Amino acid sequence: MAGVITEIAIECGVSEQAVRAWCRRNHVAKDAKGSFAISESQKTAIYQHYLGVERKQVSQPAKASCETCETTLIAMLQGELDRKSEQLAVKDKQIEELNARLAEVSSALVTAQQTAAAAQALHAGTMHQQLLSGKAGADQPERETEPVQKRSWFSRFFGD
Repeated sequence: MAGVITEIAIECGVSEQAVRAWCRRNHVAKDAKGSFAISESQKTAIYQHYLGVERKQVSQPAKASCETCETTLIAMLQGELDRKSEQLAVKDKQIEELNARLAEVSSALVTAQQTAAAAQALHAGTMHQQLLSGKAGADQPERETEPVQKRSWFSRFFGD
């Protein structure tokens, strides 16, 4: 009877385990070898369950359903391909926008670097001119240097 289960599984387009599970759920009796003893009425019930048709009608609609499955699969894959193409178009647009922003930021960075270089040059020129004119420390008052006397820690602590 294992051949019957294999035949039914192939014709219905399901696994042998699925047919055996249907037999267990529907309490199909087993023969002396432990295989399911499937009668003609049970075969018809299995075909109706998996295909929704009588066994005699299985051969022709199965081919048509295969063609229908292929057509459905192709349509599904085409839809998925169209969706991916749309997503790629959106991503291309986002990349263009990001490249435009990157160009703007790069331009701003170059301008900032030029401004910083000009500020450094101006500062260096000002410092150079101050050194030449002798006004290097004009804005800082000169400190009088007092001679440092050595004092003991006791006098430093108590303020002698």
